[in-house]
Amino acid sequence: MTTAPADSTGTLAPEYGDKVIAVETAGSEPIPDAERHGSPLQLLWTWASPNIEFATVYIGVIAVLFFGLSFWQATGAIVLGTALGAITQGYLSLDGPRFGVPQMVIGRFSFGFRGNILPSAANGLVAGVGWFAVNSVSAAFALNTLTGLRPLPSLLLVVVAEILIGFIGHNFVHTFEKYAFPALALIFLLAGVWTFKDADLTGGGTGGGIGGFLLAFSAAWGYAAGWNPYATDYSRYLPRTANKLKTVLYPAVGLFVSVTLVAVIGAASATLIAPKDATPTAAFTGHLPGWLGDLVLIAIILGAVSANALNVYSGAISITALGLNLPPWLSRSVLVVVSGIAGTAAAWASLSDAGAAYEAFLLVIAYWVAPWLGVVLVERRLRAGTPDAELAPRLTDRSFTNWPGVAALLIGVAVSVPLFSNQEDYVGYVPKHWPSFGDITPVVGFVLSAAVYAGLCAVLRRPKSQTVSVSSA
Repeated sequence: MTTAPADSTGTLAPEYGDKVIAVETAGSEPIPDAERHGSPLQLLWTWASPNIEFATVYIGVIAVLFFGLSFWQATGAIVLGTALGAITQGYLSLDGPRFGVPQMVIGRFSFGFRGNILPSAANGLVAGVGWFAVNSVSAAFALNTLTGLRPLPSLLLVVVAEILIGFIGHNFVHTFEKYAFPALALIFLLAGVWTFKDADLTGGGTGGGIGGFLLAFSAAWGYAAGWNPYATDYSRYLPRTANKLKTVLYPAVGLFVSVTLVAVIGAASATLIAPKDATPTAAFTGHLPGWLGDLVLIAIILGAVSANALNVYSGAISITALGLNLPPWLSRSVLVVVSGIAGTAAAWASLSDAGAAYEAFLLVIAYWVAPWLGVVLVERRLRAGTPDAELAPRLTDRSFTNWPGVAALLIGVAVSVPLFSNQEDYVGYVPKHWPSFGDITPVVGFVLSAAVYAGLCAVLRRPKSQTVSVSSA
């Protein structure tokens, strides 16, 4: 694929273009105009399909069973947390058509070229290994329940499909999500109708209170905002002329509707008595008639593959965004395989205690994404009036630095986690002494990092003529 600069006039013939069955050769470099294609509509199903799966169901399940909320309390936390994560997903997607680069490369505005290595590495680990493991486990349990095949062989069959889609690349990912969407939506809607028919929606919960609500909110927000570091990965091929409103609206709607509906179905299912010693997926389908239960198990497998196609793809893209001088053979597609193998190993290790591992993982995601997002949103506001032609060179300038962004990110994490985290293995100072606080680590991390970054930018504002311009970085 040609590597013409982002401001290319688009006169070169595309080598990748809108081909579906073709291995994408681009990494984190700007997509030239000649290769731009598609419309914002594709972002609707690309952000809906990956969330119509069991990992989303489990957000509602843990809100009721682990955090002690009633169905309606859980629903409120899910709606609020998901809405906030979906809004920022749409907002960040705008930079895809503008600059033609992945979201982790956009992060160089906020953290500088070398400073951006930290969040890029974190996202590569979370996406390509953490999320890949979580979703692969749910798919393996579904295949195990459906066929009786043991969990490990089930896991291996699932990850092969996931890695293959990510290996082929951007266009194939979008196409797979498009055709998976109607099947997933129909099956989960049927399961939802059946679940609500039998669910006890008037249950009073087990006394989760405001602490349980904040935990559920953080889990829902962490899940939805966990997609934010991928935002422009799937909008960067759109033409520069793509409609801005639709570029914001479609990913936000796709993410919000899918996560909210599926997680609420999960909360309703948690009010039902599950079969004794059932796996998480068998517990969810235990009340369904046989034919529908089998369809849901198939949908859980398909949904996990849909989600992990994005996870393993964006995990590899994040590694390319590190800006390292990797050997030519270590391309994006090869990195997908490497990332997938690491994620498979993590999935294998968590097969025995998937529920507890997922609860902890959801909250930990929010611990780093929240401070990262606080810095990124403030930075985007500060550079709103700067022409794209002036901004674009910073993305490839290895000498460009922005230490206030790195400092704000680290301060947000260093303060919020020790003081406010509420994990099984570690309870911070505040929830240890005032349990009613639950876990407000993401809220504190977001607000603190945003405030620190904004303050540093105001104090250290420099003329735009200098190489490092914090005020517009």
